[in-house]
Amino acid sequence: MPDENVIIAVPTEVGPEERAAVGFDDGSRARIDLTDERAAGLAEILAGLRDLRRPAYVELDAATGAVVELRIPHVSRVARVMTLDEDVVAVQLELSHARHLLRADTDGYEGMRDLLRRSVEDGTVLVVTEDDRHHIIDVRPSRWEIEWPPPVRQQLPRWLRWVPEPLVPVVRRVFHLSEDALSWLLWWLFPVSGAKARQVFDALNTLSCHPVNVPVPCIPFLYPDDGCWGRAHEMTRLMKGMSVRPRKVWIEGWLGPATRNNPSCEVFWGWHVAPTLRVRRWLWIFMARTEVIDPALFGGPVAQSTWKSVQNDPNATLTPSSASIFYLWGSVTDPDNSQTEGVLATYRLHLRNRSLSPSGPPPYAHCPV
Repeated sequence: MPDENVIIAVPTEVGPEERAAVGFDDGSRARIDLTDERAAGLAEILAGLRDLRRPAYVELDAATGAVVELRIPHVSRVARVMTLDEDVVAVQLELSHARHLLRADTDGYEGMRDLLRRSVEDGTVLVVTEDDRHHIIDVRPSRWEIEWPPPVRQQLPRWLRWVPEPLVPVVRRVFHLSEDALSWLLWWLFPVSGAKARQVFDALNTLSCHPVNVPVPCIPFLYPDDGCWGRAHEMTRLMKGMSVRPRKVWIEGWLGPATRNNPSCEVFWGWHVAPTLRVRRWLWIFMARTEVIDPALFGGPVAQSTWKSVQNDPNATLTPSSASIFYLWGSVTDPDNSQTEGVLATYRLHLRNRSLSPSGPPPYAHCPV
C-alpha cells in the first residue's frame, strides 16, 4: 500500500462508537468503519495504544480513510543483524525475544536493512513494523524516546543510592551477586512438593488472557511469540505470594518450539525466560530437581531438561538468575513493577489484534501440538 495511505503515529483520540474517529499525534486522522466486524476490537486496541503512548501502524482505505489494517510496531534499538542467506536477514531487537525476518523481496529492503545495521552501530531507536509471521514490512527512525535500560542507579536499593557514580557498576555487581547467592541458597534448601508446584502452575494458568477481550490483569500466555520477560516477572511476583521461592532460567539459542497458539504452529526466538521451582522428589531435598513453570509452552510444571529440549536447539545455553532480574542483560530490575505492567499491556494488545485477524483467536485446531 502506498505510503500516503499509511499512518505510523501514536493515537491521541479514539472517538465514541457513533463517530469512530481516530486522531494521531502527527495530526493525521482516520476512521473506523462501523460496518467492519472488527470495529469494536480495532477501537479497543487503538485506545490501548493511546493509553500506553505507543505508536500504531495503520493502513487506510484510499477512498474512505477507514482503517483496513492495524499493526503494533516495535520501538527499540537493534541488538543484532544476521544474514541467513542472500534472501533473508534475521534481526534481534533489544526489546523483543522474537526472531524478526527481513526478506529481500520486501519493498525497500536495502534501505531497511541499512537502518537496522546502523542501529546496531550507533544505538538509533527504530520503529519496526512486521506482519503476523514476524516478517518486517517497515523500518524507520523513531520520533519517540525510550528509557531502556533504566539508569543504573535506579537498579540499586534505596539505601545504596549514595554510592558515588564511578563505583556504581562495581557495587551493583556485588549487590546482585550477593542477592543471587542468597536467592539460590533459599531456593535449594527449601524445595516444594510436586503437588505444590502443580498448585502454583494451575493458579497462574487461570490468569491466562481470554484472547477476545484480554481483561486486565490477565497474562497473555496465548501470545507466545514475544513478551516472555514480562510474563515471567509477573509470575514470579505472584508466586512469592503463594509462599514459594521462585528463580528464573534464561535460554539463548536458535529456538523454535511448536505451539498451538500461533497460526504457523511454531514460534521462533533468540532467547526465552520462565520461572523455576526446586521440586523435591519423595521427602529428600537432595533428590529435588529444577522444574519450570511455563504456561506458554506446557500444561503443567516440567523438568528443566524437558523445557530446554522442546525449544529445538541442542546447543542452546541456560543461565539461571534470581527472580528479581527483569531483563538478564545488564541485570535490569523492576522494583515497582511498572515495566512489567507495560510489557503485559503491550502483548495483551498483540493477542487481541491476532484474534481479529483471519486466523481468529488461539488456540488453533490445525496445529498438532
